[in-house]
Amino acid sequence: MRISTTIFLTDETITPVRLARELESRGFAGLYLPEHSHIPVERLTPAPMGDGELPREYGRLLDPFVALAQAAAVTDRLTLGTGVTLLAQHDPVDLAKRIATLDHLSGGRLTLGIGYGWNREEAEDHGVAWSTRRALAHEGLDLMRALWAPEPTAYEGEFRSVRASWAYPKPVRGAPRILLGGAAGPKLFARIASGADGWYPIGGTGLTEAIPLLRAVWEEAGRDPAALHVVPSAVLPTPGKLAHYADLGIGEVALQLPPGGEAEVLRALDEYARYL
Repeated sequence: MRISTTIFLTDETITPVRLARELESRGFAGLYLPEHSHIPVERLTPAPMGDGELPREYGRLLDPFVALAQAAAVTDRLTLGTGVTLLAQHDPVDLAKRIATLDHLSGGRLTLGIGYGWNREEAEDHGVAWSTRRALAHEGLDLMRALWAPEPTAYEGEFRSVRASWAYPKPVRGAPRILLGGAAGPKLFARIASGADGWYPIGGTGLTEAIPLLRAVWEEAGRDPAALHVVPSAVLPTPGKLAHYADLGIGEVALQLPPGGEAEVLRALDEYARYL
């Protein structure tokens, strides 16, 4: 099993350069970074972990693409991922260029994790009507694929469109590996099967029931069973938990690192090294 990591990198934590070097030198497989452009103080949307105060790091996140570019520059093997990019909040033409550039410069090491978001106020500040965020994300991904196509390709959707264009560089393998985040369910699994490479669930609750359902939808869509990627994220590991994931056919997990300074994060890496 590939042992990757995820962390809320901020202006107060270990730096991307230091973390990336330590991850690669210790043999960890990858690094996934979450995204929030900002967190409005007037927060009406409940936090993902409940109604308590939102942890400090949510409002201090580094831009994941800038941080991953730094990580790419000081490593050779470490895979780089977003976990997750809030696609509806981006201009997909601009984002397609940023993704392709990072994938090109890193030698094809990028995984694009995408999600719909949970913070209504944040999305509204980006001009996103909450009821349209899923459609905006789906169309944004389809538009980016058009820009990554080998030949100029137009895309016309309800919300997003682009003319046939010259758009270089291209991602190394035509597109980065794309994982869709979100809660288990028929609509999410259908979208994964039709337009992604796998699922990026937060935590491991319910995977025993959900993964067979996802595999059934995947295979019904004519996809290769061996090509499905499920990467549970924010995992706090135990030997039994990781063994259970392996029994489910999961080939990679992203272990949660603390949003702390260098010493705290390195202690966590020392503890997690026993799972490598």
